[in-house]
Formats: sequence, C-alpha cells, structure tokens
Amino acid sequence: MDMKPSGMDLANQKNKAEEDGKQEEESKIKNKKLGGIKTMPFILGNEICDRFAASGFHSNMITYLTQELNMPLVQASNTLTNFGGTANFTPLFGALIADSFAGRFWTITLGSIFYELGLVSITISAVLPSLRPPPCPTQENCQEASTFQLWILYISLLLTSLGTGGIRPCVVTFAADQLDIDKPSTARSKKWNFFNWYYFSMGLATLTALTVVVYVQENVGWVWGLGIPTIAMAISIVTFLIGSPFYRKMKPGGSPLIRLAQVIAAAVKKRKEIIPEDPKLLYQNKELDAAISVHGRLVHTNQYKWFDRAAIVTESEAKNSNPPNLWRLATVHRVEELKTIIRMLPIWAAGILLVTSSSHQHSFTIQQARTMDRHLSKSFEIPPASLSIFGILTMLSGLVLYERLFVPFARRFTGNPSGITCLQRMGIGFGVNILATLVASFVEMKRKSVAANHNLLDDPKAIVPISVFWLVPQFCLHGVAEVFMSVGHLEFLYDQSPESMRSTAAALYWIAIAMGNYIGTLLVSLVHKYTGAKRNWLPDRNLNRGRLEYYYWLVSGIQVVNLIYYIICAWFYTYKPLEQVKEEDGEFDENKVSENGVELARNETA
Repeated sequence: MDMKPSGMDLANQKNKAEEDGKQEEESKIKNKKLGGIKTMPFILGNEICDRFAASGFHSNMITYLTQELNMPLVQASNTLTNFGGTANFTPLFGALIADSFAGRFWTITLGSIFYELGLVSITISAVLPSLRPPPCPTQENCQEASTFQLWILYISLLLTSLGTGGIRPCVVTFAADQLDIDKPSTARSKKWNFFNWYYFSMGLATLTALTVVVYVQENVGWVWGLGIPTIAMAISIVTFLIGSPFYRKMKPGGSPLIRLAQVIAAAVKKRKEIIPEDPKLLYQNKELDAAISVHGRLVHTNQYKWFDRAAIVTESEAKNSNPPNLWRLATVHRVEELKTIIRMLPIWAAGILLVTSSSHQHSFTIQQARTMDRHLSKSFEIPPASLSIFGILTMLSGLVLYERLFVPFARRFTGNPSGITCLQRMGIGFGVNILATLVASFVEMKRKSVAANHNLLDDPKAIVPISVFWLVPQFCLHGVAEVFMSVGHLEFLYDQSPESMRSTAAALYWIAIAMGNYIGTLLVSLVHKYTGAKRNWLPDRNLNRGRLEYYYWLVSGIQVVNLIYYIICAWFYTYKPLEQVKEEDGEFDENKVSENGVELARNETA
C-alpha cells in the first residue's frame, strides 16, 4: 500500500533543505575568507627560508667539491650541473602529483621534508672527517674522495633534488592561487606585479645567503656553513605549516597528461570526420569542465583545427544520455588546453639553449675570482662565491626600477597594463645575456694578460695582481637579464597555461633549466675532450693555461642563433583567449579576454 508523506515528514524535508542551503552558503563564505594577502607572510616566509637554504648550500658548493673533496674542476662542475639538471627535472613529477591528486599544499610540505633530509645528510658529512679525503692545501697530487664518500654526497644531492621537485612547481602557483590574480579586474587594479615582487623576495634571500653563509663557509668552516642552511630549511617548514588554516587549497583536477592524451586519442579516432564550420556545434559541457575552469573556460581558436575532431558529436553520441567517454569525445575547453600547450612549447624551448650557454659560467667565474686580488682592505677578502651579490643587487634594484619607472613609461606608448608583453620582456633578456657573455670573455683575456706579464701562468695557486672587481660588470649584466628573461619567462608560463595545469607549466620553467644544464654538461665535456691536452680550453687545475674566452665566444654564438629562433617564434605566437564568468550585482557577465589582460570582445549578459 502506498504511504503518503505526513505533514511532519514534509516539514522535516523542508528544514533539511534549508539547513543544506545554509551549510552551502556558509561554505562559500568560508572559502571567500580563505587566501588573500594575509597568507603571503607564511608562503613567502617559507620560500624565503627555502631559497636562503638552497642558495647557501649550492652557491659555493664548487669550492666544497674542489677544496674539501679534492675533485678536479671539470668533474666537480659537471657533478653540480648534472644534479642541478636533476633538481630542475623533478618538478615535472612534483607538478603532476600536485595537479593530479595531492594538491599543492601537501606536495610543498613533502618536498620540503625531503630537502631537509638532504641538507642534514651533507652537514653530517662535513662534521665527520671520515666522510672526506685528507686535506690538500697545495692542490697538487691530491687524494680524491673515495667511492663511499662520493656516494654520501650523491645521496645528499639526490634528496635535495627530490625535495626541489615538490617545492619549485607549486610555491609560486600556490601563492598566486591565494590572490586571485587570474581575474582581469584584479590584474588591472593591482599596484604591483606579483611575479616581480615574488622574484624580489627570492633575490633578498639569495643576497643574504651569498653574504652571510658564504662568508661563514670560507672563514669559519663548512660545519656551520652547511648547518645554517639546514636550520633555515627547518624554519621554512614550520612557517609554512603554521599558515595552513588560512590557505585557499584548490582541489586537483585530475591528471593533466591524461586529459591531453584523451584529446589526442579522440581526435585520432575521429580523423575521418568532417569538422563543422560553426564551432558552436562542437561539444561543450560546463558541468564536466567546472573543476578545471574555475576562472573561465578557454574559447575556441582556429589554430591546430585538426584537434577539433575530438569535440565533434556523432549521431550515436548525440543520442546517448550517459556521461561521455572522454577517450572518444572531448569538450572544446579540453581541446583548447592541448592547443595552448602546443602554442607555448616553441617559446618555452628557447630558454633551453640560454641555460646551456650560462650553465657553467658561475662555476668558472668562481675559479677565476679565486686567482684574482679580492682584498677590500688589508685584512678582509671577498669570498669568490659572494661576487654573485652584485648580480643579485642589480636584479633587485632592476625589478624596482622596472616596476616603478619602466612600466609606467612603456604603458604610455603600448597601452598594455604591464608596459610590454611577456614575450617582449623575454626578448630583451636574451639580448642582454649575449652581451654579458661577451664581456666575460674580454675580462678573461685581460686576466690572463696580467698573469703573463707577471710570469704567473704556470702557478695555479698564484694570485694574479688584477682586481676581482673586473668581474662585476658581467654579474650586473646577468642581473639585468634576469629582470627581463627569468621573470618574463615565469610570468609567461603562468599566464598562458590552462589554469588546471599551472603547476605543470611552472615545472616547464625548471625543466628548461634542467635540459639546458644537461646540454651544458655535454658541451663542456666535448670542449674539454677535443680541445687538446696542452692548451685545453677548460683545464682541470690551471685556469691560467686554458682558453676560457674561446668557450665564452662559442656560447655567445649559440645564444645569437637562439635569439633569432626566439624572435621568429614570438612573432607568430597567439595569446590564449579566455571566456571569463564573473558575478557582478547579481548578474553574470561573460567576457572574452586574453591572459595578457587585454579585453578582446564585447560584454554579454548571460
């Protein structure tokens, strides 16, 4: 017998519906209160301590390997470059883990713990003499580190590389998630550029490490020189976890690589289908894309139209009321995600050879500085690794001048809220970097000329009577190049990537550095192998008998070719269009905007 609901049951159902509505409203209000500028002290505090630890650990590691572990110069430089490449490659895996299931918060936390374990390991190796070979002050006929001692080093570097994989792709995107900088209204109204000031904070941390930590390493000892970064990293983990209740934690939208593979598979399966002339006939599903298009869906573009076949709705699919099989049918938004990544790749690839050309310059420059007069007074010498402070200071002051002077000036002519586009900014950085490498070659020629005049070419430990400040101009030029290239590259990858792939896109920044480091190692190894034994361009012990300036000319030529390639790619690049839905006075306005902040189409009230 059928039972009709009583008045009491109807009242209970009504009350339950009201309670559910209140809970949903409270949840929305709570989410709005999360994030914001109040989270920046915790996130940037974590990243500042992390960068301080990383800079203090890596900046002078070439000295630790050559002076404490007695490794030859080329082997030491290649070791650092290879592990640097690994550390820049692991962010891809960290990004995929964050975007797929773990989320950025937990990926950063676990990565920080791995990094701390690596720092603890190498600090222990500095404490225990049995983990190092005997000292070799003359740097001649030195006993090199044993296999066991090297494995302690390699395990430490591997742990820090794994930790870097969790931190680097997620921190900047996690911070950007707190600020809602995706919204065009936010982008136009903000008084500062988040990426400029993020880089500025990291520069301050690096500057502190290069002055304090490097001084301790050179004058106090490696126990405290490595212990201080270890303590700083521990503080960064605690700082980040304290801010946990205030963070806006975006839910991962599933594996981005699987979504891209689904689009390709669907397009291949429908390769014989005819693409409709009207793109509105292609498949769209707002509910299906809701989790991966929080700030708006991507708009259909006419580039790479072959992939549009993945969004063609066949007759059988149109009749099917069940959820679509995403390996056979993709939405326009998912197709455009793939197109966006394809458009970005040529620009991204231009950064690889730039890193290749500069991957070993820091190591070689430290060795140059060690042979030069580093006295500021009779009793005080600048540590060779601390010369990097001139590049950092230039970068810091350059970021402020760029934001306060250059952007308002350029905005008058371009009308762009950012002054110039990311692509133009990167192009300027490429050009300045070429100039920096050429200056480095001329300084090396000058250094060896002075050494020859004083008959010091055959003494690898001799101090050549030429001021170390001859190296400052190249550091300053590299600092200027970073203001344009590094910040522009990071901003480009964030702005132009699909929002659900932001961590993966940030990982691309580090993968470019990784690939550049690996190619740089190959280049240095080939140069060392094939430039002869008597006048090798990159000798193991005596840099005075080398031809380092030839190496600089070689990489300058590589950079010129790379710049030409970049200009061609940038000329044909198309910024991605985004359909953004925003709530305003109870209505929804749908705007078609480009991610560079320029509105492309009319407002339409839905």
